[in-house]
Amino acid sequence: MEIRSTTDQDLGVFVDTLHAAFARFPGAPAEDGSGVFWSAFEMDRALLAVTPEGKPVGTAGAYSFELTLPGAAVVPVPGITAVGVLPSHRRRGVLTAMMRHQLAELRGRGEFLSVLLASEATIYGRFGYGPATYTRRLTVPRHRAALAAPRARGAAEAVAAGSVEVLRRSECGETLEEVYDRYRRTQPGALSRPHRWWASGAGQPPIAPAPRYIAVHRAADGTPDGYASYSLDEPDSLVVDETIAADDAVYTALAGFLLGHDLVSEVVFKHFPPEHPLRWQLADFNAGQLSKSTDWLWVRILDVPRALTARGWYGDGELVLDVDDPFLGERNRYLLTVRNGEADCVPTDREPDLSLDVRDLGSVYLGGTTPSTLVRAGHVLAHRPDAAALADALFRAERPPHCLHWF
Repeated sequence: MEIRSTTDQDLGVFVDTLHAAFARFPGAPAEDGSGVFWSAFEMDRALLAVTPEGKPVGTAGAYSFELTLPGAAVVPVPGITAVGVLPSHRRRGVLTAMMRHQLAELRGRGEFLSVLLASEATIYGRFGYGPATYTRRLTVPRHRAALAAPRARGAAEAVAAGSVEVLRRSECGETLEEVYDRYRRTQPGALSRPHRWWASGAGQPPIAPAPRYIAVHRAADGTPDGYASYSLDEPDSLVVDETIAADDAVYTALAGFLLGHDLVSEVVFKHFPPEHPLRWQLADFNAGQLSKSTDWLWVRILDVPRALTARGWYGDGELVLDVDDPFLGERNRYLLTVRNGEADCVPTDREPDLSLDVRDLGSVYLGGTTPSTLVRAGHVLAHRPDAAALADALFRAERPPHCLHWF
């Protein structure tokens, strides 16, 4: 079997092989090739697994994104996508071979992180990926959707200082792109949405050209600073694809608009941010029903020192991390020193404070999973009593990481 890079000429074969792997059929793109998720594929970053007879049996691709880290650092990151193996060739090592080849290519490009969305949570841990952001749905029955008046002095004025305008998706594409780009640069865990995604309608709404209403929030000076993409699902459920807001006051204004919509039985917020205060803002605290938390963005560390020195830090301290990377056959020990929000990370032979798998380092990297949780789960070994607590304090983010982007 050969793992080879692709070119633009391979797009048709790549798309057909990917769909066959999942027993699906490709939808029809528009005449200009837009409106389908693969219209944003980067074929110079894709791989095909091919048998000696020349039959394509596996695919793997990558997008070029930017990822916002704790401390508002923005770094380039490949988003792994379109990974599939034909059912006739599963359990023959095809996926493992593609993942090994891809990781080597990413390192060859000088990349120190990669991310993906996992179709099955049991697959990608063995390749060094760990779940790093999580998401839920919040469902609020319309008859219990009243918001309580803010009790803090000045809070009511902050919420009221703006306006909401209802537009169709086709009327405000540039506004969505601009508002999202400002938002993602300040939200840990957020990914960029390159212009070609918006231009080609790749992905899910509101990027995709599917009919949607958009509630655009404008500040007092008229500047758009938030939006919510929504539609009415049968029978009468108002489903919100995503809510993007510059701050909590803008989110509250958009939520109040959505919750006050007439002739709906419930409002469903998809991708509800972790620890968001909206439930506390409801007059009936128990009205909002949260779904179970599910994984979203998975992180793979490719270069530990570069990854740890790229993000911002909170608190000061030192940790010796013994990091095992069984898939790549590597094990290294690092001294992490954090001072004044910045880190230094160098090889060391000192005794470790924490021993962990590279997948667990990926899970704690964005601050969405505490090291102490993984110690309690039996995945991370703490070699001294205060090591987990110190790691919790250092690895936290300014707010929980959250990723809305589907790829």
